[in-house]
Order: sequence, then C-alpha cells, then structure tokens
Amino acid sequence: MARGKRRPRNKSGRILPALLLGVLGIAPLSIHSAAGEDHVLLGLPPMTSAQNATDGKQIELGRKLFFDRRLSASGTVSCASCHQPGHALSDGLPVSRGDRGQTGTRNAPSLINVRFNNSFFWDGRRATLEEQAIDPFLNPREHGLRGRSELLERIKKDPAYVHAFFETYRLSAGAIEIKHVTQAIAGFERTLAAGDSPFDRYYYKGEKRALSESAARGLAIFQGRAKCASCHVIGNEHALFTDFEFHSLSVGTQAIEQRLVEITTKLVASRAGGKSLDQTITNDRDIAELGRFAVTLKPADIGKFRTPSLRNVAVTGPYMHNGSVKTLEEAVELEVYYRGVENGYPLILTLQERDDLIAFLRSLTSPHLNRWNAPGIAHY
Repeated sequence: MARGKRRPRNKSGRILPALLLGVLGIAPLSIHSAAGEDHVLLGLPPMTSAQNATDGKQIELGRKLFFDRRLSASGTVSCASCHQPGHALSDGLPVSRGDRGQTGTRNAPSLINVRFNNSFFWDGRRATLEEQAIDPFLNPREHGLRGRSELLERIKKDPAYVHAFFETYRLSAGAIEIKHVTQAIAGFERTLAAGDSPFDRYYYKGEKRALSESAARGLAIFQGRAKCASCHVIGNEHALFTDFEFHSLSVGTQAIEQRLVEITTKLVASRAGGKSLDQTITNDRDIAELGRFAVTLKPADIGKFRTPSLRNVAVTGPYMHNGSVKTLEEAVELEVYYRGVENGYPLILTLQERDDLIAFLRSLTSPHLNRWNAPGIAHY
C-alpha cells in the first residue's frame, strides 16, 4: 500500500496545527459540522488536493443529486438507496436493489472514506469517483435511465438545479454536461469520511481505556498470529484497513469452477461485442463471480476482489462481494480458514481469541455515522 506523507510534528511529538499544515500544502482530513466548524478525524491520512472537496456549493449540489429519487426511471431510486447513512453508507442487503425492485449481483460497499480509493467497484473497473458516478444512472438494474441525455433532461427541467449549476459552475442550462453532474456527486462523496473510532483513540492517541481488554487482545491477534493486517493495513500514522489490492477467498468461485471455460468465453464475447461491462456484470451472476478477471482478462485474477476497508465493519453487513456471509462472526470464521490455506497450515484460534478478534473489529465503528442527512427537498 502506498502510504501517505507522515504528519509534521513539533519537538514535543504533537501534530502541528492545521494552519501550519495548510502552509505546508498538507490538508488535515476534516468534516464540516452543522455550525461550519472543522473537526480533524483521528486515524485518517492527510489528504492530497485531488482527494479534497472544499467547494461548499459543489458539495451541496452533489448531496442533492445523491439523494434525488427523481433521477431514476421510476422515480423510486437514488444513490442513497444503496448507500444509506443509517447503514454506514451501505444498504444492509446481500445484493443491491434498484429500479422497480430489480436486484444486481454485488453487495453495495460502504462509501465511507471512498476519497482514498484508487479504484472503484469490487473489481476495480473504474479509476476515479467521477467515472464511477455515471454508471448506476445508466444501468437498467439500478437507476434505469435510458442514457446520458435523459439524465441531463431531468436535471435541466428543474429550475432549482439550473440555478444550483449556475451558482456552482457559472453554467447556463444548455451548458450543463455529464462531467459537471459527476464532479458534483464525487465532490459530495469525498466528504463521506469517518475516523475517531475507539481503535483510533487507543492506537493513535494513547487512550488505553478506549479499548476493552478483549478488543486490545484482538488487536494483537489481528496484527500478529492471524496476519489480518497484511491486507487490512494499519500504518504508524493512520489506518485505512485495506491494501487496495485484489485477493481471492474463493467465495463464489466454487459454484462456477466447473463452467469456467463457458463463462469466460461468454465474457470475452460480450466485451468484443462492445457491451457495457458494468451492465454485463450486474446482469450475469456467473460473470460477476469472475471478479477482477472481468477487467483484466488475466487468468490469475479469476475470483479476486478488492480488499474492503474494515472501518465500521460491524455495521456494514452482510459481507463479501456477493453478500453471501450474513454475520461478522461468519466472516471471521471464513477469513481465519483461508488465512490458514494461504499460510499452508491451519490457523487455530480458541473461542476466546475469536471473541477478542470480533471485539476489536467492533472497535472500528466511528461515532459520527449518521450525520449525512438528506437535504431539505421532498424527493429524496
């Protein structure tokens, strides 16, 4: 994992004030409270300029677009339908449910701290938030719009949106393009940050009472014998709990392994025919289980999926790319089993050690997950 720059410190070891960080060109990660005050989030990396979202008008416009159900074929689905504040910006379902109740093939990942991702979707098929933002609108099983022109038409016929785009980008209605829509949504999504968990206070602030004895033992197991931190990385200065790489736990591949030639041939033909990879994956459960291979066509990538962050993992179930694991306890059992397979020898944990590991994972829940409320409009 490419680590961020170390935070500047004075001789006493304390983090330098935000003003000096600004002079140095490093922005401390913060959220904006209702009063407009900034609150630095413990445990998260400093932001690069590309990860920052400081334009308040763009953020507010993106927030309205994110919560607006009118931007779907039936007027019943918004981005927030699958990324709900009450579920830590996931939806609590095994797989996402879109326009007219249609289901997809993948579990909706949380958008918390998505600003730090270097790829998007479980298979990494998009490189930026802006690229990712348009796909759900045009997917028949998600927002179900017929094309980019329909999305722009729905936006431009609303005087409030026309005014907001003018205030944000100084654009007339006729000049609004898809790139402006996705920039606004991505700008809002970059504000969806969460840190300051009990783990952060214990690990980065030295508050030894922030973790229970059980959770502290679980942290030692996580970093030590279980080797969880090899993929869910904890750094000296911050922790995103992911290496941003693609790995396989063989979840879902057993169901297709006898038909791999047939399924991979079908995928290659689909891509050669110019069909949307996004829609192919959402429509075909077998192809969806190919994981990263659907993007790279490299045999070694079959069944590999992006390492999810473990922040707020206790409130973002069900788990895995297909939502097939219902509980955190089951997820831990599965991870422990495959960690043993990778090591070449079984990883044996006592019941107490498993409980400790789960207690640690629960300590990764941030205290401010419900602050992303819908804007004051009647159609969210």
